[in-house]
Amino acid sequence: MANKFTLIIEQDTEGWLVSDVVGLPGCHTQAKSMDVLLRRTKEAIQSYLASDADSEVSGKFVGIQ
Repeated sequence: MANKFTLIIEQDTEGWLVSDVVGLPGCHTQAKSMDVLLRRTKEAIQSYLASDADSEVSGKFVGIQ
């Protein structure tokens, strides 16, 4: 079964889209288009999980304010 992650996607003042992966500290990326952003985010998640394979994801998502 595939893992599911929640993304927070924002657009900065210069038009860049920025994604942060909830629950994976420091896992984020940016792009000019949504297609590229989602591809890069998937790659970032894969890299994050590969580098952190020996330890569990810590923390619990509480909410967005």
